[in-house]
Amino acid sequence: MNDGKENLVELEALSKRVADAIIEHDNIRLISHNDADGLSAAGIMCNALYRRGILFHTTIVSQFEQSTIELIEKTSQGAVILFDMGSGQVEMSSRLKEAIIIDHHKPTGESKHVHFNPHLVGIDGSSELCASCGAYMVARQMGDNTDLAGLALVGATGDKQAMKGANKFILDEAIEKKAVTVKKGLRMGDEPVEEILECSIDPFLDITGDTEKIRVFIEETGLKGSIKDFTEEQLIRFTSLIALKLAKQGSISAIDSLIGDVLVLNNEVVSNIFDFVNILNACGNVEKAGLGLAVCMRDVSAVKEALETTRENQRTLIKTIKKAQEETKSARNLRYVLLDDISGTGAIAGTMTRYIYTDKPFVTLNEVEDKIKVSARGTRKLVALGLDLASAMREAAASVGGMGGGHDVASGATIPKGTARQFIDILDSIVGKQLQGKS
Repeated sequence: MNDGKENLVELEALSKRVADAIIEHDNIRLISHNDADGLSAAGIMCNALYRRGILFHTTIVSQFEQSTIELIEKTSQGAVILFDMGSGQVEMSSRLKEAIIIDHHKPTGESKHVHFNPHLVGIDGSSELCASCGAYMVARQMGDNTDLAGLALVGATGDKQAMKGANKFILDEAIEKKAVTVKKGLRMGDEPVEEILECSIDPFLDITGDTEKIRVFIEETGLKGSIKDFTEEQLIRFTSLIALKLAKQGSISAIDSLIGDVLVLNNEVVSNIFDFVNILNACGNVEKAGLGLAVCMRDVSAVKEALETTRENQRTLIKTIKKAQEETKSARNLRYVLLDDISGTGAIAGTMTRYIYTDKPFVTLNEVEDKIKVSARGTRKLVALGLDLASAMREAAASVGGMGGGHDVASGATIPKGTARQFIDILDSIVGKQLQGKS
């Protein structure tokens, strides 16, 4: 974030302008993305609006597309806030009469609407400030909302952002306000080891989801129970065993993020930040966004169902990942898989590129009714070599009559049915040019 201070002053000024625009209204429509970042962004604003007595109606969507515009036009009379979308689709968002955009994707044009985006003040939104952190920066200008800082960091963790730059500013404020406590440990959930190994995709191991292999692992190691109750010796041993498995499958970069700062959320109804991320991703995947938002609104009665939903969704996701692994195809510069009406395609692509195939970007193409929804994921190492999935997906999608965009390391698209082969050929060529001569 350059020297940091100048950008932060500009960021706060931008936050104030957006907050002032929001509080002019007494009724607001919220539209947000269905992942952990989008849901926590919406959750922060729901809390902030509720506290100010401003009426709101929230809808969570998987992608910002034509149907989203139609939904807004049918159901909204006044202002609409778009979270985690809108900056990269200026042509579409400009069709809305009165919109406020809170996004962190790189803007692709000049927006006519009130617009919060870290890129506008020289901050890299793909790595240093996500949508939920943007929502928090705005919410803290709308009243005494610093207790929501932990929720902002849920989105940053879900988007795998580092706690640096503007994110570090929010983390420091969260610690100061006692919204968050930081401790060293394993960057995993608080469930018993056997549940983590059975249901978690982060990390994704050779024994993940296989109850017999997990039983043997626990019998041989004697490591069972909740990780948070492990002795230091048990923690070191468990970490070493997981790191060894990751090394054997080539997931070297994942080892570095296995141990480190773990954020404890002191104000939220789920205290482990990784459990919170998993809940929001799961609720978004299975179209139970209301349940995820209830957890963000600190409804204790929603936690049990949210955790059950998460475990069930993760089990389904693991089966899909293993099936996708069997059906993965290789192009020259990327790998891809064709799926049929499956949820959680972003998580599938992310798991593939983080834990299974780390050398190339991974693309999932998911046929849903009359269109194909595409998710692509890379690694920071590939980005350093020239990969920019946002521009690659945008160009490839447009060339087959679709739309795409996102971040350099993670991006999405919607393309017409029947164009998958052509799309992959074009995308493969674009990615090849990006990486040519730099690897």
